[in-house]
Amino acid sequence: MRACTSCHGVQGQGRNNDYFPRIAGKPADYLFNQLSAFRDGGRTYPPMGYLLAFLPDEDLHRIAQYFAGFQPPYPNPDSAPVPPAVLDYGKQLVIHGDPSRKLPACAECHGARLTGAEPGIPGLLGLHASYIAGQMGTWRSGTRHALARDCMHEIAVKLNDRDIYAVSSWLSRQPRPDDPRPAPSSDAKLPLACGSQPQ
Repeated sequence: MRACTSCHGVQGQGRNNDYFPRIAGKPADYLFNQLSAFRDGGRTYPPMGYLLAFLPDEDLHRIAQYFAGFQPPYPNPDSAPVPPAVLDYGKQLVIHGDPSRKLPACAECHGARLTGAEPGIPGLLGLHASYIAGQMGTWRSGTRHALARDCMHEIAVKLNDRDIYAVSSWLSRQPRPDDPRPAPSSDAKLPLACGSQPQ
């Protein structure tokens, strides 16, 4: 795991920059899907592609299980000044979505505590705003792909820059929840079909 921990931290807690996000405690299936995507071209970041290019699925599963088992402390929330109206709007989208645009709330899939859900939905807390915004941009542009049906692309193309700024700003300021673990698997229906979380 040393190749991973040199960038993502000993327990996958992440670094204080946007290239090495927190991976600790995310569902193992989600982490496996991301490792596979870097290896197979669904996500593009040359250092990750290089490290994973020749690793078989068995090794990727072992890496995913390793980091899924940690829950180190969260980093300090973002603190750069953001207008209160922007944060209020971000909270509205995260918690309630925008039915007029058929835009589901983040919490409908990522959980009421926003800590993700087993087996394949990640938590959204403990990440910097610029990282969240950057990933939403790659989904919107189609340069990041998830398992078909790619629900995140379907959502991201409905978001404008104001939406992304507000959501990422609000999420990055939330404190660690009392229970940071992903929610257990559930038979509850998601607002749209998602390849990362088969129903």
